[in-house]
Amino acid sequence: MSFADIEKRLQVLEDIESIKKLKAKYCLAADDNYNPKAMSSLFTEDGVWDGGEFWGKYQGRKEIEEYFQGASGNISFAVHAALTPHIEVEGTKAKGTWYLLAEATMTKGNQAVWGAVRYDEEYVKIDGEWKFKYVKLTTFYWTPYELGWAEKRFVK
Repeated sequence: MSFADIEKRLQVLEDIESIKKLKAKYCLAADDNYNPKAMSSLFTEDGVWDGGEFWGKYQGRKEIEEYFQGASGNISFAVHAALTPHIEVEGTKAKGTWYLLAEATMTKGNQAVWGAVRYDEEYVKIDGEWKFKYVKLTTFYWTPYELGWAEKRFVK
């Protein structure tokens, strides 16, 4: 194995670690009452946050920031645990899949819930920094804490 091959492999590992840190910043901002400035700063200028039919789709930092300004109106408390990252890096672009398990409180009715989501993501490296280009959520459930997903899969 040549030195150039080792350098290339090391760069991929460093990029994967940087993307993991990007995701950690996302979770920290989400758990900080969906801090809108912090959340939107993690995206490219034309980035997309796609919450599907459950949460809606927003494009560009401005729309993403505006959405997250009101997110705590839906969820007053949350703990985002992003798990099982699978990240593929190709130069300055990458794709990733994560799973989310969340404990949260829906603002309406002060309802404690469990949530499970899959994130499918695209990233780009701009000026040496990784950003989200596209984040898509696939929701498996948001279920009342006391009932669980087998009894009631989605809260209204």
